[in-house]
Amino acid sequence: MLQYASFTGFIRTILILILIYYGVKILSRLFAPVLMRFVAKKAEQRFGQQFNQQQKQQQSAQKEGEISIDKTPKQNKTSNKNVGEYVDYEEID
Repeated sequence: MLQYASFTGFIRTILILILIYYGVKILSRLFAPVLMRFVAKKAEQRFGQQFNQQQKQQQSAQKEGEISIDKTPKQNKTSNKNVGEYVDYEEID
């Protein structure tokens, strides 16, 4: 047995969907700034905690008055003698 939708039921469904769409749109405009502030505050707290932990680790690893220099040793660059001859040039006016 098939049932057919009435025209009034169809219009009623369309109106309900439109009301829901505009309701969500209005509520998102009201609550989006509050939500964004909350997310930004949480991210700031998380980054601050990570920064403080990193600072504490660096301070505990290095004692006061101790000096540490982090340098990579220079690599000896060898030139290839088989490249060709060097030609000196002059500019001509």
